[in-house]
Amino acid sequence: MRHVVLALLTVLWFCGAGGARAQATVQVLETYPAGDDVTLARNQNFYLRIGYSTTQPVQIWAHPYFQGKLARVGSNPSREYAGSGDALGWFFLMTPDVQVDEVRIAVGDGSVAGTHELLSYPVRVSSGDSADAAAAPPEWVARLSAIDKAEQRAAYEKRMSEPVTPGQMALFNGFMLSMLVLGLAGFAAPAWGLYRWRGGWRLAAAVPAVLMAFVVLRIIAGTSIDPTSHNLWPFEILIAGALSTGAMIVLAIARRLWPEQSA
Repeated sequence: MRHVVLALLTVLWFCGAGGARAQATVQVLETYPAGDDVTLARNQNFYLRIGYSTTQPVQIWAHPYFQGKLARVGSNPSREYAGSGDALGWFFLMTPDVQVDEVRIAVGDGSVAGTHELLSYPVRVSSGDSADAAAAPPEWVARLSAIDKAEQRAAYEKRMSEPVTPGQMALFNGFMLSMLVLGLAGFAAPAWGLYRWRGGWRLAAAVPAVLMAFVVLRIIAGTSIDPTSHNLWPFEILIAGALSTGAMIVLAIARRLWPEQSA
């Protein structure tokens, strides 16, 4: 009986999901630059004004394709939309050789199962020396861009104003502590090997010790020339510390497996 109930719930869920998808519709109202064959200048965006209607909150993306495959472009993120109105989609070509022959409009929650392509809009977009956007952008580009920026700023401020939970604080403190321990271990482990080991094992322990010394000296030398050259120096030490600690663990295991070599 339990399995029957689970099966019925699964069928109802899929039916509900299918109904939700059927109630969301999109259409491309305008593009900028306009036309079926568009040439973009370097670092120029191609914009789509997308009309939507949905009975539940969704996100909307414009995914450019070429010959059935995702094109190498930078494209818009999406805020949440509800009801009906206009959404802004955009993309830019990452390299001059990239081309687009269709834009697929995807709607959903961002997950694989919950996001679906509702429309394929045929348009040829390429890059060249002569761009097609001689006229100023239409008003909807600036208007929808301003709305997106305001919504993104409001969402960011909301996230920042939310209180940090004890669990999140514990997770953050644990992460920072583990990073500190890993960085210190990168120095301590080779020093311990140089002090306790003899012969070839001591020489082997000198390799991660030299690595850590090189990273530190590189940071000191770099910041003395340009104070902004190593703004992420803690991560540089962290990465080197992880490599150093990993190397010392491997050496310690090898030393136990071949103890005669440590004499």
